[in-house]
Amino acid sequence: MAVLLYCRAGFEAECAAEIQERAAALGVYGYCKAQPDSALVTFECKPEEGDHLARKLPVSSLIFARQLFVRVADLNDLPVDDRVAPIVTALAGTQLCGRLWIETSDTNDGRSLSGLCKKISKPLTVALRESGILADKEITNRPVLHVMFRSTHSAVVGYSYSYNHSPFPMGIPRIRTPKGAPSRSAAKLAEGFKVMIPEAEYEARVSSGMNAVDLGACPGGWTSVLVYYGMMVSAVDNGAMDEGLMETGQVKHFREDGFTFLPKKRNIRWLVCDMVEKPVRVAHLMADWFIGEWCHDAMFNLKLPMKKRYAAVQQYLEAIHNRLAEEEVRGYELSAKHLYHDREEITVYLRKKLKS
Repeated sequence: MAVLLYCRAGFEAECAAEIQERAAALGVYGYCKAQPDSALVTFECKPEEGDHLARKLPVSSLIFARQLFVRVADLNDLPVDDRVAPIVTALAGTQLCGRLWIETSDTNDGRSLSGLCKKISKPLTVALRESGILADKEITNRPVLHVMFRSTHSAVVGYSYSYNHSPFPMGIPRIRTPKGAPSRSAAKLAEGFKVMIPEAEYEARVSSGMNAVDLGACPGGWTSVLVYYGMMVSAVDNGAMDEGLMETGQVKHFREDGFTFLPKKRNIRWLVCDMVEKPVRVAHLMADWFIGEWCHDAMFNLKLPMKKRYAAVQQYLEAIHNRLAEEEVRGYELSAKHLYHDREEITVYLRKKLKS
């Protein structure tokens, strides 16, 4: 048995390094298999250990993995005339599951299999229900069955637990960006809000009327997301802002350096930043805003180097923790994710804990 992880193509090494380190911290030791640009990593371990990881390793805490599930079988010779029967046979004995997700890798080859996934969905669902493997109706608090096609004749089948997986098939959320957003970077912040803010805390952390600051704002991609949520935004950048955003009446443009700007009042709920700068410099800037109690929540991107990216991420996050520890700042949470809309960067979320 093993666990299978989805990631962005080209980041298999980072995903593998992370799962090995995190598994070892739980006393699970194994080895990874990953082909370059496959968007997949397999962590080989003992059967009971794979299930242990699926239960105890929070998927939300993994930076480079979008999804994790326990592999039950690796099917490499599926007959073209009947793929359903071998899949059902391979899953025999699996605990009752509440949903079925038919997936592919996030690659061009994987996306070419979308037609097959749609075609097989209904007959496979019926067969799994008749076999007692899949519940007759969708149940969200039961495990999810994963059938991940790698080719027309090859698939990996397994399960994930409802309380510990990405709630999105393939780990990819559907994102709505504000109409007329001046840059595609808006999708990164929109995804960060959807994926990284705890669902139970969402209303408390995101609501109309909040004050926000966008450092390095122009032309306004991230500002457009804040405006969409009804926030009042101080957009900081020496460049030009999108005219449509300025016409909303929710944006005030400050032609200043994002590294020296400070608001007049400490009433900022959200600080966001997508500046193309040295990541450690940005990390220290975000920490300084927290130390000065200028903001409550901060979401920002840190650019990645071409090599040793996982080690670099650890360095960036450690720099934030160390900076806050120096000033004896407590009561905060820090998380990071390589989001679907991120490329050579990660999104980091630094926040004050909500009072009970």
